Amino acid sequence: MTTETASAATVLADIAVMLRELLEEYGLDDAEIGRDTKFHDDLGLESVDLVTLSGRLRDHYGDKVNFAEFIAERELDEIIALTVGELVDHVVESLTGKA
Repeated sequence: MTTETASAATVLADIAVMLRELLEEYGLDDAEIGRDTKFHDDLGLESVDLVTLSGRLRDHYGDKVNFAEFIAERELDEIIALTVGELVDHVVESLTGKA
């Protein structure tokens, strides 16, 4: 993905696909996913799911997007309250060099 295509809408769509694939295992692949969707409260994702998501992000975007580092900077309550929009912003910033 080039910097020009690293728009928030494109990244949100990419992440929504990754999340639906992950949620498919739980039969929740039709979940509504938007910027305000919370990984834990709305999608029921656990830490093991976030590890899987981290791998998918790296496969898709390369080493510029470091999800583990992004998570490591947060307290547990912040991780639990993490929204898709926060991750989208992190990915866009990482890809455009504004992080």
